[in-house]
Amino acid sequence: MGVKFLVVNTEVLPDIFVKVIKTKDLLRTGEAKNIQQAVKQVGLSRSAFYKYKDAVFPFYEKNKTKVITIALLLKHEAGILSNVLDTIAKAKGNILTINQNIPNHGVANVTISFETDELDQSGEEILNSLYALKGVQNIQIIGRE
Repeated sequence: MGVKFLVVNTEVLPDIFVKVIKTKDLLRTGEAKNIQQAVKQVGLSRSAFYKYKDAVFPFYEKNKTKVITIALLLKHEAGILSNVLDTIAKAKGNILTINQNIPNHGVANVTISFETDELDQSGEEILNSLYALKGVQNIQIIGRE
């Protein structure tokens, strides 16, 4: 299965995932000053929050998300990074930053931040297009603003 991201109605999710999102919202809005306070407010353990915090997030509409930062693991072969950048550009994503580490054992870690204001595809469509590219071994969303 190539797709690693799903859109799921919160009504069918276990409460723990909804509580993780609520905890993150409390922290983001400043309604809770720290993680301990936020998890207490929603009735979640700190260990459960830490277990799922990087894997559970709300799906934002493209007009609400301004910048997405992704981390990629790419094979060290000519043209692969260029294909990634072209895929984002063809979807009308505006590249803000690119950080590529020196390749090690035939792979390189790359972090890319891009604006989403003008996207003509959903975030899921772009990620699926990137996963389909030859040489893309892994993708992880590491930030959304």
